Amino acid sequence: MANIYLNAKVDLTATTATRLYTTPSDTRAIVKSILVSDDRNNGSTITVDLYDGDPAGGASKFNLFKTKTISGNSTSQLLTEPLILMESEVLEVTAADANRLHVVASILELNRNDQ
Repeated sequence: MANIYLNAKVDLTATTATRLYTTPSDTRAIVKSILVSDDRNNGSTITVDLYDGDPAGGASKFNLFKTKTISGNSTSQLLTEPLILMESEVLEVTAADANRLHVVASILELNRNDQ
């Protein structure tokens, strides 16, 4: 099994759902951390959803954080425990306000092709 450490990051410049990460096929992923930073003094909220496949293809949505408050000029750690993602699962994030939030996820991918 190949271990690949990476991060996924987005600057939420709009209020539409934005794909943060998609687990590759033949891979499982462990999300260790999801950091959300507000770079304005206004504060905002974020929603984090997990899909069991492609959202555009009608995959089921599982809400992880619904309108989670992020204080102005601060950073919040959303996860208190690791999150396991199966192959082809998708993490999407949505900001209530544009141009305020940055999201960074720390991820370990475990590729199953090397077994």
